[in-house]
Amino acid sequence: MDIQQAANALLTAERSKQPIEPFTSSTDISVDDAYHIQLLQIKEKLKEAELVGMKVGLTSEVMQKMFNVDTPDFGHILSTMVYENNSTISKSQFIQPKVEFEIAFLLKEDLKGPNVTVEQVLQATKAIAPAIEIIDSRIMDWKFKFEDTVADNGSSAGAIIGTPSDLPSFEELANIPIVVKKNGEVIDQGVSSAVMGNPAKAIAWLANMLSEYDISLKAGQFILAGAITAAVFFEVNDEFEIDFGKYGQLKVRFTD
Repeated sequence: MDIQQAANALLTAERSKQPIEPFTSSTDISVDDAYHIQLLQIKEKLKEAELVGMKVGLTSEVMQKMFNVDTPDFGHILSTMVYENNSTISKSQFIQPKVEFEIAFLLKEDLKGPNVTVEQVLQATKAIAPAIEIIDSRIMDWKFKFEDTVADNGSSAGAIIGTPSDLPSFEELANIPIVVKKNGEVIDQGVSSAVMGNPAKAIAWLANMLSEYDISLKAGQFILAGAITAAVFFEVNDEFEIDFGKYGQLKVRFTD
């Protein structure tokens, strides 16, 4: 397939708010093709923004089964995609958005694979923080296969990062509880072990996967490790409060 044409189609879909049909519905596309489509879009966007973080997606078993894969995926987070805690965000800038609730790793050292270990991840991590990822699909009706979402920057659209906390032990990283409230009502609860057994494993996976494209994680970046609970659609005037226990709280409200 023409990967530049595919990248341009996704960029146009994002700007126009008009989603496109999945690539997999009409053409053969490999996972490697899909990542190169993603990278071409990021190259274009970096003309007007800075790379500040990365995201790991499809880290839970249930999501992998949904897409019939046994591996996560990744996406890029740019400076234009980041919001502060307690932000009020316009829903109109997205197409068909959802929110996910995650742990962010803030790096103090570079990480470059292959063969990055969990121990090296912990050594390179300065702090963790509660996070909300806004996901959005430039593919019509969220009806896509794995290759489509990879091409679409892992469906990433925004990130809200909370106050950092000191890095806990590896064991405690797997036992961070969260409670999700939507408009004041508890709608979900989870534990960070839902992310590959331990979210630090997701960061190691990412560093090693990125090495296949000669990319390294950089000091100063943050990494979203993957959703702890299910993604949630939202509408105008919806408000979310997420409690990460001693690791902090996040709040966001969406307007038109």
